Amino acid sequence: MQFLVYILAYPLLWFISILPFRIFYWFSDCVYFLVYYVLGYRKKIVRENLALALPHLNDTERKVIEKKFYQHMCDMFLEMIKTMNISPEEMDKRFTVTNIDAMRAYEEKGKSIVLLASHYASWEWLLSLTKRLKFRPIGVYKKIANPYFDKLVRKIRSKYGTELVETKKTIPLMAQNQREGILSLYGLASDQSPKMDRIFHSKTFMGIEVPVHTGGEMLAKKYDLSVLFIKVKKIKRGYYESTIVPICENPNDYANFEITEMYLKEVEKQILEAPEYYLWTHKRWKHRK
Repeated sequence: MQFLVYILAYPLLWFISILPFRIFYWFSDCVYFLVYYVLGYRKKIVRENLALALPHLNDTERKVIEKKFYQHMCDMFLEMIKTMNISPEEMDKRFTVTNIDAMRAYEEKGKSIVLLASHYASWEWLLSLTKRLKFRPIGVYKKIANPYFDKLVRKIRSKYGTELVETKKTIPLMAQNQREGILSLYGLASDQSPKMDRIFHSKTFMGIEVPVHTGGEMLAKKYDLSVLFIKVKKIKRGYYESTIVPICENPNDYANFEITEMYLKEVEKQILEAPEYYLWTHKRWKHRK
């Protein structure tokens, strides 16, 4: 059944990926209408999250953000499909890095890094930045249940050289890279809710105390990895600009969980700048105190 679903869906996905951008975004508008107005996908969760995280706004203001979010969400997930056939030259125009030299400085020092990202703007096209660097790029990801779609997503996300690794395989790979002296970049999106058996710290995030992911910090300390944050800004439809924000060079100089809290402050700042580009469909505050 999983294979049948895949072979039925793949021709449509491929067709979407070759559409000219003007038609591509018209199609995204149609998907938005279906997802928001017909299916109402996770609308209750989105509204609860917006009310929790943005209590200073009234219902009308949050409704505007809600609609903009759904339109952006449809764009962003279809843009992942578009990656199948987008040219490197087109990608360079649509996803830029303002200060790539900030990362190259760590290459020159021979220092591997943890690059912390968030589910904001475009974390899919973010993977294109690795083709500009010498690091061995590793993206930590959660495996998709359907093995055929999992293989497709891995292929799409690795188009520019990023190697996708499941969470449980990350530590052995880091240990191996350290032993062999392989300069590596480990990308993690650490802003969502951790599993209950992996909770080590709670932090006020968007004004609400919740459990937070601490794996990025723990790994950085264990393997002496510098920690950077990548801030992504949506310039206009289909165009993004990213900026590298250094968090710390020597993680063991910091108190436990201090690095995690510094990272989350950066995530909060970009959410407050334009909340419609954050992933509000996730139950981020389900374990709130």
